[in-house]
Amino acid sequence: MASVTGSGDRMHALVERLYPLCRSITGDGVRATLDIVGEHIPLQVHEVPTGTQVLDWTVPQEWNIRDAYIADPTGRRVVDFAASNLHVLGYSVPVAATMPLAELRGHLHTLPDQPDLVPYRTSYYTPTWGFCLSQDTLDALPEADYEVRIDSTLADGHLTYAEHVVPGQVADEVIVSCHTCHPSLANDNLAGIAVAVSLAQELARQTPWYTYRFIFAPGTIGAITWLARNAERVDRVKHGLVLACAGDRGQLTYKQSRRGDAEIDRVLRHVLAASERPHRINGFTPYGYDERQYCSPGFDLGVGSLCRTPYAGYPEYHTSADNPDFVSPESMEDTLAVCREAFAVLDRNRRYTNLSPYGEPQLGKRGLYDSLGGRSDAKEAQLAMLWVLSLSDGEQSLLDVAERSGLPFDTVAVAADALRDAGLIKAGGG
Repeated sequence: MASVTGSGDRMHALVERLYPLCRSITGDGVRATLDIVGEHIPLQVHEVPTGTQVLDWTVPQEWNIRDAYIADPTGRRVVDFAASNLHVLGYSVPVAATMPLAELRGHLHTLPDQPDLVPYRTSYYTPTWGFCLSQDTLDALPEADYEVRIDSTLADGHLTYAEHVVPGQVADEVIVSCHTCHPSLANDNLAGIAVAVSLAQELARQTPWYTYRFIFAPGTIGAITWLARNAERVDRVKHGLVLACAGDRGQLTYKQSRRGDAEIDRVLRHVLAASERPHRINGFTPYGYDERQYCSPGFDLGVGSLCRTPYAGYPEYHTSADNPDFVSPESMEDTLAVCREAFAVLDRNRRYTNLSPYGEPQLGKRGLYDSLGGRSDAKEAQLAMLWVLSLSDGEQSLLDVAERSGLPFDTVAVAADALRDAGLIKAGGG
């Protein structure tokens, strides 16, 4: 999978464009986000009505907001939704009142340990209202009566999610999932969306083995809705990756699936180790992003999660400091490159059966040695052929061969192609 020149800058430009939109688990902000994504890749958008039962959950009412503020006695807006959509507690019910600061304090959220930052807070399933502001702003407010206004609606509507499919040579699927429910947070979640868009564009220029399904859905309830609506065909999903926190400058982190030994786990471990990038491999925990939904026991899909610094692992997490300056084109390009490398391995990882298993077949008379002439890695390529022949028992994959031999996966895959073309191995077992 070839790199796309300038992809990092294009991803960063997409993050900047999406950043001002007020997203939540439902609402027009999600639709506006998907409209922009749809300018880059074709999307099938799904609208699921309020009240729809999805597994153990119910699709909630739709939330939309037009304006919100806290104004002092002079009419000056001391907290203004128009300045940042983080200023309003997500899913706040409408309010129009005047109250003293002492009463208002019970509805205010700050970060005392990061006094210059605005936190991101929500209350999806408990009807309430609130504002988020910096501790510095709160400390500067005098005791007085303040006008409080949240112009929002919470009414029956829809949950919106979208899919993009890159057809493959087989119907078996790889899912790539990212969440669309956070407002102005660049790393969590816009960088993941931007990487997914670029990855989909690259795959569309190829003829991949697997069918790749990209899912853009609100966190938790969106993935649960997708699973509920696809329960009868979810057995097609052979591998999956959740993308989040994909643009900060920290080292890459891969969180394994619940299985721990799913093929996607082995591929990411192999790719990250072979690349010699600084990285971490974390075990599965039932907390985090939507890998926990795809990996829930009833589905138990082989879905891991790729990020840079994990959720809650950086000071800017869920604060106003998670802005477009916090994410870098270089980091997003690096995340994209690992996805590209991992899917290249996944797409070519086959099991073969040796058709000449009694003794070592003569490679020279089949022109296989001649094909290596002049190659700087001729000795390594020859060794790869011998390893593929030795381990092609219908049970072991090319990734097994690469790991056991210590040879690069690409070298092993090229050797397998040559041996297959020469009629010495065939795909599959038996």
